[in-house]
Amino acid sequence: MPEFRWNPLLDTWTIIATNRQNRPHLPTDNCPFCPGNGNIPAKYDVLAYPNDFPAMSLEQPTSKKQKEQKGIFRRADAVGKCEVILYSSDHNKKFYQLSDVHLLKVVELWAWRFTEISKDARIKYIFEFENKGEEVGVTIHHPHGQLYAYSFIPVKIREELENCKKYYRQTGNNLFSDLNKAEKKHKHRVVFENKSFVAYIPYFTDYPFGVFIVNKALKGNITQFTLTEKKDLAEVLKKLTAGFDKIYDRPFPYMMCLHQAPVNEKKYEDAENYYAFHIEFYPPLRSKDKIKWYSGSEMGAGAAANPLDVDACALLLKSKIKK
Repeated sequence: MPEFRWNPLLDTWTIIATNRQNRPHLPTDNCPFCPGNGNIPAKYDVLAYPNDFPAMSLEQPTSKKQKEQKGIFRRADAVGKCEVILYSSDHNKKFYQLSDVHLLKVVELWAWRFTEISKDARIKYIFEFENKGEEVGVTIHHPHGQLYAYSFIPVKIREELENCKKYYRQTGNNLFSDLNKAEKKHKHRVVFENKSFVAYIPYFTDYPFGVFIVNKALKGNITQFTLTEKKDLAEVLKKLTAGFDKIYDRPFPYMMCLHQAPVNEKKYEDAENYYAFHIEFYPPLRSKDKIKWYSGSEMGAGAAANPLDVDACALLLKSKIKK
């Protein structure tokens, strides 16, 4: 079974999941997510599917004892949940090729899974995301995303929450509200906007096309969105992912990460005062055939470096979205 091991340098847990070593890698003859394969139903449009190789589980052996909770070597049961979010039964369908009605079903599936999983008091953070393209480690090309529900707050999310809280205490403002206002005033980095969301490549991003999608109402999680807001989210995602593929006239890899307020966590029960639902994209291409790799300085020291001018990137992406 997977387990958590304590990292005292970063004040967080590392997930040890040796069971994931044997998961399928780019199968060419039999996709495990296509209809009728394994436990996949013969017909579906969107589907939340339990990950066959989970990094965490809600069903931990009751006989396990957590003995080493003091000292350097601390461990804990890897309590959490991992799901696959299947966008379509069509193996070859791209996200932006799905109909508006179908994309709304994807957004509603995200919201439903968030609601259901948050009912377990052990869960503290629900992270929905997508890895697209072999350049970011995708092992199955069927259109899908994933959901990880953690029994702790991951360190990157915790840093965002703490800095947003500090900004709120210093200014009385929600940081995302001020970011939205500043980027809209600047104009050049805004790539798309509708009634409910604004999408821009932030002034500070470390990825050339690292778009943020931020909800204007500053709601904390996807379950709080109205039907109109869900439709608007589907629209901006469709426009953006279609624009990505046009940048270099090739499939555009990315990591898409939904950042939302924690659940079942007293320390951040006031997060909606200073935090907001937003989506962060991490696309690794810096040209048609060159990858923006994380260097030793970036990975080892956490000192991000962007090789391209984000205003120029935003102008290029905006031109592709308008086509």
